[in-house]
This record gives sequence, C-alpha cells and structure tokens, in this order.
Amino acid sequence: MAKDWNPSSWRAKPSLQMPHYEDQTALDQAEAELRAMPPLVFAGEARNLQSSLADVAAGKAFLLQGGDCAESFAEFNANKIRDTFRVILQMAVALTYAGGLPVVKVGRIAGQFAKPRSSDTETQGDMTLPSYRGDNVNGLDFTPESRVNDPARMVKAYHMAASTLNLLRAFAKGGYADLNRVHGWNLDFIKGSPLGARYEDLAGRIDDALRFMAACGVTSETVPAIRQTDFYTSHEALLLNYEEALTRSDSLTNQWYDCSAHMLWVGARTHQEDHGQIEFLRGINNPLGLKCSPDMSADELLRLIDMLNPDDIPGRLTLIARMGHEQVEDKLSPLVQAVKKEGRTVVWSCDPMHGNTEKSSSGYKTRRFDNILAEVRGFFAVHKAEGTHPGGVHFEMTGQNVTECVGGAEDITDEDLSSRYHTHCDPRLNANQALELAFLIADELKAVRIHNNLQSVAAAAAE
Repeated sequence: MAKDWNPSSWRAKPSLQMPHYEDQTALDQAEAELRAMPPLVFAGEARNLQSSLADVAAGKAFLLQGGDCAESFAEFNANKIRDTFRVILQMAVALTYAGGLPVVKVGRIAGQFAKPRSSDTETQGDMTLPSYRGDNVNGLDFTPESRVNDPARMVKAYHMAASTLNLLRAFAKGGYADLNRVHGWNLDFIKGSPLGARYEDLAGRIDDALRFMAACGVTSETVPAIRQTDFYTSHEALLLNYEEALTRSDSLTNQWYDCSAHMLWVGARTHQEDHGQIEFLRGINNPLGLKCSPDMSADELLRLIDMLNPDDIPGRLTLIARMGHEQVEDKLSPLVQAVKKEGRTVVWSCDPMHGNTEKSSSGYKTRRFDNILAEVRGFFAVHKAEGTHPGGVHFEMTGQNVTECVGGAEDITDEDLSSRYHTHCDPRLNANQALELAFLIADELKAVRIHNNLQSVAAAAAE
C-alpha cells in the first residue's frame, strides 16, 4: 500500500473541479449509503485488466478505450448500452486483424457521469448559474433548481452503473460477442458506407480467416474465446466522494481497490501533484490512466509517474496523450523520449478528441474527423521515430446515429450538426465515424506490424 495513505487522505488536499454541497447532512447520508453498497467490480477483474495492459506495454497487445463523453440519466437505456458495446467490438475486430495483436477493450461506461468544466459558472442572458458538472452532480437544464449540486445523484449513478455492468457482462459472455456475429455487423457497415469498396477487402480477408478456422474445427462451439470476450469499464476519477465510498480492501490481498470501475484516470485539469485526485489514485491498486496535455513538461510527467507507479509495475499506468493535431509530434516526442530514457514501463495511448474541439460556424461545439485522424497519425509517427509501441487509442464515441463531429465518409457538415446533436457535454463520433476510424487506424497498425517484421528479419540476418 502507498505510504501514509488511506481512502480519505485526499480530503486533506486541495481538489479542483469538485462540487460544493450545501447540505452536509445529505452528503453524509449519500456517502454512507454508497459505502454499504456491493462493489460494482471486483479486485480480481482489475488485476486481469492490469495483466492485459502489461501485454500492451510490452508491445504484445493494443488498447481500445471508448465511450460517452458523459453518460446521462435521461439517455440511460438498454439499446444505447448495447449499441456502444457493439461498436467497440466492431472496432476491435478490424484492429485485431490488421495489427495481428489482441485488443484490450475498455469502455468509458458505467460510471462516466462527472465532467470537469472550464468555468464554475455559466451565463445565459442575464442569468448566471453553476456550471453543469455531470448527472451525478447536477442537472443539464439551465434552471436554479436543476443546477443545485445534489449528493443523492451519486446514489442514482451507482444504480445505473450496476445495471449497465449487469448488461455488459451478459453481452460479453452470453454469445452476443461471437466473432462471426461481430463480423456480420461489419459487413452491414460496409454495405452502407461510402468507402465500402476500400473496406470490403479487409472484411473479405477476415471472412476467409473465419471460414478457414471453421474448416479446422475452430468454432464458437469448440473454442469459447470466439464466442465471448473480456470487456472492462473506466471513468475519470473526478468526484472523489463517490470514489472513496466505493473503495474496498480486497479480501485476498488486503490491498485497496476502487470498485467503481476496473480502470480510473486523472484528467489534464486535475493532475496537480499535491492535489486530491493524485493523492487518491496513488493509493488504489486499479490500473490507472494519466491524461497528458501539450502543457505538460517531461519533468512533471516523470514526477507523476513516480507518484502513481513508483514500483514500475507493468500495466499499472497508461499515459493518454491529448495534444491536438497541430502539436502532437512536437509536444509528444519529448515526453516519449523522457519516459524511454528513464526506462519506465507505461502504455502509450492517443486521445485525439480533447485537443481538437472547436466551435462550428453554426454555433455548436464540434470536432473535425480529419483533425482527429491527423492526431492519430501523428501519434503513430512519433512512436515509429522513437522505436516505442503505439499502445492504444481513447475515443469519445457513441453507438447512436448522432451528428456531433463533422466530416468522415458521411460528410457531416456544420449545417448538419443541429439535426441530431444530443451530447450533454462534448461532441462524440457516431457509430459509422467510429468504425471508419477503426479501419483507418488498422492501416497504421498493419504498417507497424510490417515494420516490426522487417526489423526482426534484419536482426536475425545480422546474427
């Protein structure tokens, strides 16, 4: 266990982006209720994820992390959960085949209810109210009643997370994730995609592989791994009252785990070394993520790595770069070089969403598909130049047919945004854009695989 740490030690530190609750009695009651609840995830599951992420750090697997910017109570339903799960599986199939690596699937789901904001208040007309901080804090409606920070919302978020996890486990293990079924969904996408001809070649090769496996007797009936999958949950460790209340001591190891999710990350706004979020995360044994912005220096990054993973445990820490497409190569390279020079074991992942947010001509917050893709390509270019493993990607996406990000094969324009703009916070890729991006990333992974094979051949010839 981390030195001088307990689940509440964060309370002695300043913590940014935390709500102020007027009713202390109601807050105490909500925290007590959460402490009495069963864990949402189990320590053994978190250890399994860490083991898989250790493979990612070693270049033997690839991380796919995606889901909602902020989950909402109003949109909570089984179809939405299913559709998000389905798109992540579709993306994983394309990435697995092209990269020749297992894909570790982690959703931004079953707990991603809180969001940091750039301002504590929001003004509309002549009225100023507290900012919306996510459905487990306050409401989206711009009214004084809705914007009251209500601790009972944390309890509601717990129950929605529990229901979501129950359904996800059924999908992952009950046959919905069968590889043949997922490939069929990809074929449906290809039929309706403007880039269908380009993708049909890859889909056809996957189909050939499935037929060959079946002919050899490798089917979902004979090999459970074809019929089911491992799927993990994650969210930003922002609302520390909620996280502390769901932290448990593992009965097998006596180590502390935050049982609200398998993986927790700290955002670019809250990773100050002497603040509450870092203090909390350094003591739990879940796999952790750290968002790395263009403002982060190499020295700061190394200090944070020392705090969050002092024993250099493989799979413990994922560094999630969110630089923006214009800065990714200039700003990411020094960080990768510093971590490599110090010999630290980390997973490098690319978040191409948060550094590419802009306001459209129609007034909507949006992201351009070409800029998202450019940052991903820049991320791969940096790792190729440094001889390190581009370990994963981290997207805000949904399985719904929304119009929030412009561009892509569907050619969503600024004028289209108003037709299906449903996000409660930041713009998300829709199902087709997410899968389109997966096929494009598959090209990058294929290039990495070919490059690595050529290096292996050259090394063998030199011996």
